[in-house]
Amino acid sequence: MALRLQCITVDAHNPLALAQFWAEALGWTVGEDGDDIGWWIERELNDPNQTGFPDILFLKVPDSKAVKNRLHLDLRPDDQAAEVARLEKLGAKKIDIGQSTDPDTTWVVMADPEGNEFCVLRERKI
Repeated sequence: MALRLQCITVDAHNPLALAQFWAEALGWTVGEDGDDIGWWIERELNDPNQTGFPDILFLKVPDSKAVKNRLHLDLRPDDQAAEVARLEKLGAKKIDIGQSTDPDTTWVVMADPEGNEFCVLRERKI
């Protein structure tokens, strides 16, 4: 196949600040150079331990997030409660998009500082 996933792109009001949040959250690094030409402002986030893994790209947009994301990240921690607490200290918030009505829910839905939803899954059982 001649096609591969290059990056996951996230719209942002402040690409650098959002990239810095996700860099702290994931232990990744913010790319050295970003394009700051007119409306085109971007910051790239790279996993320092992987080669060929998709990057996360943050692009400046003027509009605010208005509805639930149609695509989101699922994160698998070693300790769900500890990671949720750490992410809250970084600026994320727990949110409810309807999952609290299901007693079998094993994940925590959160929003990053610009309101993009993501899930913190429970620990993987070996």
